[in-house]
Formats: sequence, structure tokens, C-alpha cells
Amino acid sequence: MKHRYEGLLILNTKGADEGAKEIIERLEKDFKKEGADIEQVQKMDRRQFAYTAGKLDSGYYVNFVFHGEPAVMGKLRAKFKNDSDVYRQSYLKVQAPKPVAARRGRPPQ
Repeated sequence: MKHRYEGLLILNTKGADEGAKEIIERLEKDFKKEGADIEQVQKMDRRQFAYTAGKLDSGYYVNFVFHGEPAVMGKLRAKFKNDSDVYRQSYLKVQAPKPVAARRGRPPQ
């Protein structure tokens, strides 16, 4: 059974935001190759970190919304852990969006 997930990846673009587009396209292919169906890619631009924990002081944030089997999560974590372009990664299982129901009651005037 496929679940809906959000994956927040912080990319190490090595100071060149122009390279982010190519990295994101490659990551999309990696998601698909591991069996995930991408619903949406949200490019959130470069952001400064609140504190510096390593050699980087900022990163390019990208949020992937996708559907996949639970086993896909382990494959993606392992794959991106060894990827030098992915600085950090975080995944969250989310509920599917619910359709907005029509309001009942008085019609608008």
C-alpha cells in the first residue's frame, strides 16, 4: 500500500544556485528509480542556517511530495546519505489532502 510522504532535502550547491536545477532533476530521477511517484516539487531557494554545524552556513531547500511503499524510504535514505550534493534529509508521512466540501446553510446573498 502506497503512502504519501514529504521529503525535505537541503542541497549543497557549493555556492552556485545555477547548479541546483540539475541536482533537483537528478534527484527526481532517483526518486522515480526507487519506486516513488512524485506529486510535487517545491523549490524553496537558498536559506541561511540558524547555526553552523559543519562546513556550510547555508543550503538550497527542496521539498518533495511523493507516494511510495514504506520500503522506498529506506532506499532513499541510504542512497542520499552517500550523495555529496545532499547535505541533510528529513522525511515525514503525511495524510492525503481532503477535498473541500461545499458549505451547507444559507446561500450567499
